[in-house]
Amino acid sequence: MNGVEFFLPLLVGGTTTVLTLFIHGFSGRSMGVLVAKAFRRGLAGIHFRTDGLVIALAAMIMLTAHLLEVMLWAAVMLLCGEVRGVGLALYYSAGNYTTLGSSGIVTSTRWRLMAPLEALDGMLLLGISTALLFAIIQRVGRIAHPEIWDEVHR
Repeated sequence: MNGVEFFLPLLVGGTTTVLTLFIHGFSGRSMGVLVAKAFRRGLAGIHFRTDGLVIALAAMIMLTAHLLEVMLWAAVMLLCGEVRGVGLALYYSAGNYTTLGSSGIVTSTRWRLMAPLEALDGMLLLGISTALLFAIIQRVGRIAHPEIWDEVHR
């Protein structure tokens, strides 16, 4: 693989990663606004059911972002001509994004770099989602049980 053949997948993968970061940023911001409204209205930290709903809503927003990101990577692989069919492209992309990587699909040498780029992107974005959800759970816990929070942070 020469420099030009290496550069194209790197450019396409880098561009796709930037687009997924925008999707994730928009989703994270939307989730933050909705969760903040729930806290301001006193819906979180008061009852177990409403706490669960706030956390579940946040998780579903981030899950939707991940699904959109997988779909974007699948569309890119379809446009590159490496995968035939939407279902197969989604399966291939989901395997790479989640780092499972056992789709059994072998891409051409030219586009082989796309799989590890997608895996790096997926690991980064899954980590960000985990951190956001953990922060929400911490905040709900802090409001619901301030005595425990105070005891832990003495």
